Amino acid sequence: MFKKILFATSATEACDHAARVAFDMARRYHAHIDVFHVLGVPTRGYSQVVVDLTTGDEVTLDDNYRDLVKEEIRSYYDHQIQTTDDFAITVTIGHPHREILRIARAEKPDIIVMGGSTGASGSYAHKKAATGSTFQRVAKAAHFPVLVINRPAASFWGGFSNVVFATDFSDAADHAFAFAFKLVKELNCEFHLFHALDITCFQTDNFHTQDTIDDQIRNAIAQIRFRYVSKMGDFKPYAMEVWEGIPFVEIVKYAREKQADLIIMAYNTRQTDDPEASIGSVAEQVILRANCPVISINRSVGKE
Repeated sequence: MFKKILFATSATEACDHAARVAFDMARRYHAHIDVFHVLGVPTRGYSQVVVDLTTGDEVTLDDNYRDLVKEEIRSYYDHQIQTTDDFAITVTIGHPHREILRIARAEKPDIIVMGGSTGASGSYAHKKAATGSTFQRVAKAAHFPVLVINRPAASFWGGFSNVVFATDFSDAADHAFAFAFKLVKELNCEFHLFHALDITCFQTDNFHTQDTIDDQIRNAIAQIRFRYVSKMGDFKPYAMEVWEGIPFVEIVKYAREKQADLIIMAYNTRQTDDPEASIGSVAEQVILRANCPVISINRSVGKE
């Protein structure tokens, strides 16, 4: 299932929790892990002067400096690397999300692992925040599953054994289900199919009755049976539930109640190849709040 992992990192504390999961996956599933770092953005055109993405300082890029950065990364992850058989360290320059997407298209990893923060500090961090988060842009445009570990609590896990698939019944969710079902079958996981009925659109002067909500819940359960369970054959360790509320809140609550070690969901319902667009709010909020890793999928896995 996971034989090639692309771990995109800033090689700072901000990515430590993601590193813990990425290297553990590499050991657990005997996978190759590519530790990928974008060290800076050229100041103009093809200039050798780049702005370091961690500090904001301008540095002159040459082979010696590139090798120095690679050695620093190797030293930073020395403990994990010592217990990893198959790894590579790749360093490049450019805009992080574009370079991550570029190497993913070239290497075709089974999964991209990222932290939810870049690790920049001070005024430069504020400047970067205004342009949008790297993980948001990668999740929006990637042709491969993107696993984001934003909170430290999400990095303390024992492998995938209890998976929540959160659906909004979109086409993107169908792609996410195909990936999720393949994973739970191969890794022999418990599988929870979940839909959060969005009641945030209800107007204060037009409340839905509980009977109406109950009807929508029954319809959603029927959709889960028809859309997903019908494709699962004799697979038995599954459950399905529909809760009403604010979707991202209910997804996080449900995953916590089920003690899930992974959430899989569609990135959002609208397809786009524009990496500059912002992430879907539900997926983003789940990533930011969940106590377990979250895999975001926005299209058929591996399709270009």
